[in-house]
Amino acid sequence: MKLPSQLSRKDGHLWIGEHDCVALAQQYETPLYVTDAARIRDNYRRYYEALSAYYPDVRVLYAAKANGNPAILRLLARQGAGADVFSAGELVLALQAGIDPSRILFNGNSKSTDDLALAVEKGVRVSVDSLNELHMLDHIAGEAGTEIGIAFRVNPALDVPTHPKIATGLAKSKFGIPHEEITEAYRAALACEHVKPVGIHCHIGSQILDMDPFARAARVMVRLAEDITALGVSLQFIDLGGGLGIPYHRKADPEPTPKDYADAVMPVFLQGIQNAGITPELWVEPGRFLVADSTVLLTQVNSVKPAAKTFVNVDAGFNLLVRPVMYDAYHEVIAANRAEEYPSTLVTVAGPICESGDLLANDRNLPPVRAGDLIAVLDAGAYGFAMASQYNCRPRCAEVLVDGPHAALMRRRETLDDIVSSVVVPHWLL
Repeated sequence: MKLPSQLSRKDGHLWIGEHDCVALAQQYETPLYVTDAARIRDNYRRYYEALSAYYPDVRVLYAAKANGNPAILRLLARQGAGADVFSAGELVLALQAGIDPSRILFNGNSKSTDDLALAVEKGVRVSVDSLNELHMLDHIAGEAGTEIGIAFRVNPALDVPTHPKIATGLAKSKFGIPHEEITEAYRAALACEHVKPVGIHCHIGSQILDMDPFARAARVMVRLAEDITALGVSLQFIDLGGGLGIPYHRKADPEPTPKDYADAVMPVFLQGIQNAGITPELWVEPGRFLVADSTVLLTQVNSVKPAAKTFVNVDAGFNLLVRPVMYDAYHEVIAANRAEEYPSTLVTVAGPICESGDLLANDRNLPPVRAGDLIAVLDAGAYGFAMASQYNCRPRCAEVLVDGPHAALMRRRETLDDIVSSVVVPHWLL
């Protein structure tokens, strides 16, 4: 199996950066997420440099939903990243991490009045998803005695090769305003007193490995940019969203790079803004690409059970990594304490959750593992802990950040007390 550059095999064990995964599991216990900071920095640098080689005014906004750990937000803020946020919580965490409000876009199809009021208070731009939301925001900004910059989110009606649950640019998607109605939306915004249209935004989906859909989306966006510029809108930015995928199945998946993305999108973008006679900033919103391959989920084998299949029962399930059951997603697995042994045995890695679908890896070849061994689930940095739950009353695991020789907790392990800490017993049951 080809490993990402921050993972290696040494002395029979799997290493992440300068750290033995087995030693980390012993120190911090399992289940355990371990993230390599250097890999995130490198992924960010490659993304930014690929785009800025074509055009100087580029902003990379990290899609905070992929992994909202404050340490990771702080790490990316220090690289110059902005943030695409989808909730008040993500907005507050991004600001606390030191990301400048001018580098934040508040996205979302169903923002509450409290969400919009917070955006106005913090002075961040809002990606408006409907005319209803536009007028709500205009009213809230007016009550605050201020003006707020907005973009409209475009629904480009593009079919893309990804799982339907993460295809966000389909005509039937809940996200965005249909592209054929966008010009009228900007006309409505120009008539408002307290909002100022300064950008245009789209997002077509996630885990996309083919570059053509990104180019097609860019064509839609620059055509619309030309149309709304003719209305009198002065565009400060065009946001093409994120969605660049990674090769979870390393033997079968293509491995697109930020340069591949830039080579597909930037000629379209540059020609389009030239036609429109504008020089806006280019905003992009990678999430998965920046963090997914930075992280492994370490999980201990509780038992091995030969049955219709050989089940390797581990202490992490879809309470910690829901992607396999939710999206039928594939993650590579390695026996971390036997990393150099030949994978001769066909097994299915099963979690401890009371659901038949709680399978982290189905029909995989591993060495003949036994109770006490350590399994590493690769590429777990995006939509891993971020989507974790306390289902079956299981406390969520710890997260560790490694950076060169350093290793430290960036989230402590929950306890049973944490599970009930917000519970209130009705007085008649006391």
